[in-house]
Amino acid sequence: MGEWYYIGHYGQLGPLTREQIDELVMGGVIARDTYVWKNGMADWLYAERCPELMSSFLISAPSGTPPPQPGTYSNPIPNPTTSISTTGFYEYGMQRTQSSYPAFTNLRSDRSRTAAGILQLIIPGAGRMYLGYLAYGVLQMALAIVTCGMLHVWSLIDGIMILAGGVKLDGYGRQIGD
Repeated sequence: MGEWYYIGHYGQLGPLTREQIDELVMGGVIARDTYVWKNGMADWLYAERCPELMSSFLISAPSGTPPPQPGTYSNPIPNPTTSISTTGFYEYGMQRTQSSYPAFTNLRSDRSRTAAGILQLIIPGAGRMYLGYLAYGVLQMALAIVTCGMLHVWSLIDGIMILAGGVKLDGYGRQIGD
């Protein structure tokens, strides 16, 4: 039974077995600076700092100089099994909602709220795609094209919500800057 979780490009993923984690390390999906967590751990850790995964990185590590140690991280994150919502939308076969993201209060997005809102107002779905919500953006763009602009209203309202601060996280679970 899977008990491992990690933070990937599409948010929190898991539960996974140890064998699956090892395969992801060998495939380069889980890097040394990827956050991992399992039952019994107090906080999320970088994968290379997790004692149970060190052997996986020794096996997959190329010979040469190891990378520098990342900075320390001391922000406690809630248990991921309690933060997974049972409602949401499906993207690439994974269920994801904003409530399923852990509370990374110190991770800021490199995306601008103002740029996303303006893009969303001008081109239906472009602001959502810019923020990393590809499925939302493509759906908004497709509906605006298919309905000859009739459903562009959804994108306009969404653009206003983005500008007003209604969208707090980008598609990777990081806080959007102003």
